[in-house]
Parts: sequence; structure tokens; C-alpha cells
Amino acid sequence: MPGVASLEAQRYYAHSRNLFWPIMTELFGFEADLSYGGRLEALNSSGVALWDVLARCERQGSLDSDIEPGSIEVHDFDAFFQRHPRVERVLCNGGAAFQLYRRRVLPQLSAALRELPLLQMPSTSPANAGVRREEKLARWREGLAPLLARG
Repeated sequence: MPGVASLEAQRYYAHSRNLFWPIMTELFGFEADLSYGGRLEALNSSGVALWDVLARCERQGSLDSDIEPGSIEVHDFDAFFQRHPRVERVLCNGGAAFQLYRRRVLPQLSAALRELPLLQMPSTSPANAGVRREEKLARWREGLAPLLARG
């Protein structure tokens, strides 16, 4: 679920210290100063779809650990995958997204969709300060390798 800064800005990864956009610009070679719409378009043209696991939830602040479990509603991934049949893998930005996807989304999917590779990526959030930027970049490069190879 987006943090407070992203919800206020109405755009993903709006916190100034979140490394998602710097990592994506480095991996896919688009300009860092593109508008938000331009960055989304650059990701989409590179074959990346960006979507939350959760459709809604309640929490105080930005930490995923503060999400109230009873308030969780996941997005309709069956419909998402029907609209985007070329999805080859799912990368989750951090442990909370990965666990929520595994526990709440996978059981609802068809057998074929449950077979999609599912990868837990290191969170790009500034709250994940224990993992160095270089390691985050290397792991994201590895997770996105099939798309980067098509370059």
C-alpha cells in the first residue's frame, strides 16, 4: 500500500528517499526528470506493470507493519491478469507485499496463474535502510533480467 507521501501526491513512490524510481531509471534508461506520467509510460513500454497488492486497508502512518489485518482488501488479480495476459512474473516490492500476495492473492488464482514466478524484491522504501542501494539495484536487475535482456 502506498505510504502517506504517495497517497498525498496520488502517485507511486513519491517519498523523496524511496529508491524505486532511481532504480528503474537506471535499469531502463529513461530520464529521471520525466513527469510521473512519463515515468509510468516508460515502465509500461519496457514491459513493466505497476500495481498494489492491496485495493484498500487501514493503517496509521506509512509502515506496512501498521496495517490493520481485518481491514485488508486485495485487488482483483484475476481480472488484472485477464487484461494483461503477457505477464510473465510478479515482483513484490518488499516482504509485506510478498507475504500479502502469497497469502491473499495466490489462493484465489487459477492453477496456471499460481505458476507465475513470484519474487520478493528488497523494498525500495527508506524504511529498508539496512540494505544498501547497490544491493537493491543488483537484486532488482536480477528480477527484471528477462525484460532487460529484450532491451
